[in-house]
Amino acid sequence: MEFYPDMKFAAYFFFYCYIGLVLIAGFWGAFLGADFDHQMLFNLDTGTLSEYTRTNMLSQYRFLRAMEFGYGLFAITFRKEIFSIQKYNRLFLAIMLAGVLARVVSLVDEGSPSLLFYFFLVFEFIGVIVIYLYFNKKSKATVASK
Repeated sequence: MEFYPDMKFAAYFFFYCYIGLVLIAGFWGAFLGADFDHQMLFNLDTGTLSEYTRTNMLSQYRFLRAMEFGYGLFAITFRKEIFSIQKYNRLFLAIMLAGVLARVVSLVDEGSPSLLFYFFLVFEFIGVIVIYLYFNKKSKATVASK
């Protein structure tokens, strides 16, 4: 039972770092800096694209970033439930893991991304594992104490 408090810190650390970034990146990309994101993340000057391609790509990008922001709002709103109710925990982790798996598929299909994307892949995967282990450890401790 000694590793339980350390797991709590680690689980909450990964949760808040991940969700904080999801909220910031989602809001920024959806409502403020989509063009800047493309330059910074992809080394792509959207001004060099045809107007049709630029408009449609940025529209879809903003939509996806808004969904990311919404996921972050869901997680912050239901953070207590995510750490106490299995249904919420599993949904949160399934969405988080889907992002990790999408990065792996991209790695296989498109090739090696920048180091920043490797960092996100590893950080998110560790976060899934740590949050999952903490929730299960906490759930078992709760059941055992009843």
